Amino acid sequence: MIQFEELRLRLLESEKPLAELADALGLKKMSAEIEELEKKTAAEDFWGDLANSQKVLQRIASLKNKIKAYDDLKTAYDDALMMIELSDEEGDLNLVDECRASVEAVEKELEKQMLSTLLSGEYDSKNAILTFHAGAGGTEAQDWCQMLFRMYGQWASKHGYKYTTLDFLDGDEAGLKSAVVLVEGENAYGYLKSEMGVHRLVRVSPFDSSGRRHTSFASLEVMPEIDDTIEVEINPEDIKMEVYRASGAGGQKVNKTSSAVRLIHIPTGIVVSCQVERSQHQNREVCMRMLKSKLIEIKEREHLDKIEDIKGDQKEIGWGSQIRSYVFMPYTLVKDHRTGFEMGNINAVMDGDIDGFINAYLKKQSLDALAKNEG
Repeated sequence: MIQFEELRLRLLESEKPLAELADALGLKKMSAEIEELEKKTAAEDFWGDLANSQKVLQRIASLKNKIKAYDDLKTAYDDALMMIELSDEEGDLNLVDECRASVEAVEKELEKQMLSTLLSGEYDSKNAILTFHAGAGGTEAQDWCQMLFRMYGQWASKHGYKYTTLDFLDGDEAGLKSAVVLVEGENAYGYLKSEMGVHRLVRVSPFDSSGRRHTSFASLEVMPEIDDTIEVEINPEDIKMEVYRASGAGGQKVNKTSSAVRLIHIPTGIVVSCQVERSQHQNREVCMRMLKSKLIEIKEREHLDKIEDIKGDQKEIGWGSQIRSYVFMPYTLVKDHRTGFEMGNINAVMDGDIDGFINAYLKKQSLDALAKNEG
């Protein structure tokens, strides 16, 4: 039947990309690396260095997950093809929708895994640290900042990432002035680096009794979390430490002692803070990781050779660098100004459906890099 034949031909278009994906992922190299690492786990002194043993086990788990994801995709492809052929034999048109859904699921997962091969940057596999700042405009901008905070939390949850608040400053009446979040999971930075910049909101403000339309801004800064495996030298004399009392979202007191820590990197003016851990010492450790991450991100962005080359007052993202607009009124549209990708279902976007924007950015980056190399 023609409906099933069309679906079969559509599915077969994924056959070649599926085979190419196996090479792009380097599945054979992954299997060989797993074998080598598992030999290490059998060594008598493996558990002597607990920190290193944990990293080896995490690496093995990560590689096995990638292989499993590909195997599951290949199985889904084979199952979809078999379903279409059997349904065609039976001539049951009631199965067309189910067959179409299985083909779409294969296409979506194939695109997702193909995009993951574009994440080849040095820090793409790392966790991500997100820093939110409300723009000028008081409560309206602060409410918008909290909406973005929630949007990325929803996105992280859908992808199985852990979303932990490190620092949070309440808004005057509603929303938040600033917040710092750690997103933990494979390739968190690789995906979220596309979200760095200024996000613009257009809507009728619920805080304006006249019902006028308002434009608000909030900025998002994204940097990779730098762990102890990467050496970053910072002169202790370049760091000024301040302590203050921690308070949680909604004004709730987290700690009555001055356990929250703020670190200022004197040569650059960079400020980082953390208040979620119970002790001052723990908060300082988190702050140091954040500072290292920030310095590494700037070094990469400015193509510098070493941390010491970072000079002057490092400003936050400029308010002119708007990357995306979210329009609630007079129509609903979310549009990325860098890629042109847009979505009309703004509620879905605010509930974390931003993969289309991330994927479009990664594709554009890849095409730009190819064009540059060819040029």
